Amino acid sequence: MDKFLDTPVTGETDMLISCADVIAVTIGDTGGTASNPTTCTMLTYNSGNTVVLTHAAIDSTYQMRDSVQNAMEEALKTSWTEVAFAYIPVQAVSAVAVA
Repeated sequence: MDKFLDTPVTGETDMLISCADVIAVTIGDTGGTASNPTTCTMLTYNSGNTVVLTHAAIDSTYQMRDSVQNAMEEALKTSWTEVAFAYIPVQAVSAVAVA
């Protein structure tokens, strides 16, 4: 059973972000780690697809990355019948871009 992070997005409905086949959670966006390191966090999937979370600026470079990784770990520990895990990010997410 796939697992999803039920992620609140400012001014929009919550987004379900897949925890399946994630190979990396990195700071920055598709431009690389130097591109928006304090306001974007990127999830890369085995398929090559990406999800970029745009969020409020963070104090610590890895704060948001660690928050996403920890939430995914907790989501994957839950029962197979619990598909959506309520994720409360350390900073408000203002946009989710899927590519």
